[in-house]
Amino acid sequence: MIGFVRSIRLWFVPAEVRREGTTPDYRFSLANERTFLAWLRTALALIGGGFAVDQFLPDLRWGWRVGLALALLAAGVLCSLRAVNHWARCERAMRRGEDLPVSRFPALLSLVVAVVAVVMVVVVLVGWEV
Repeated sequence: MIGFVRSIRLWFVPAEVRREGTTPDYRFSLANERTFLAWLRTALALIGGGFAVDQFLPDLRWGWRVGLALALLAAGVLCSLRAVNHWARCERAMRRGEDLPVSRFPALLSLVVAVVAVVMVVVVLVGWEV
């Protein structure tokens, strides 16, 4: 639990990351930042997709529409939180000279998006009044 709280603290006090280890080549830090921004773009796309499902598919049954919208919105929220956590963990590992942290999150996110896409295909094939 203390490690988790420390990780969250690093999100808001990045100067603490600089106190550890040595400064890596700036290109690696910038690459880490670009990866963070890519995750945020993915999160924004998922959130936008959730709102689009809710707003632009009014003929879809309420349960389906809300379920798909909430799945996309939740994936977007998780993706944005994971982005900052991954950024802090990678920056810390680079400063310490450690291997970069591995994560199962990309696989989990891919599965969620694939399941939502399959459900959307089924809804389209079966028709709006499912």
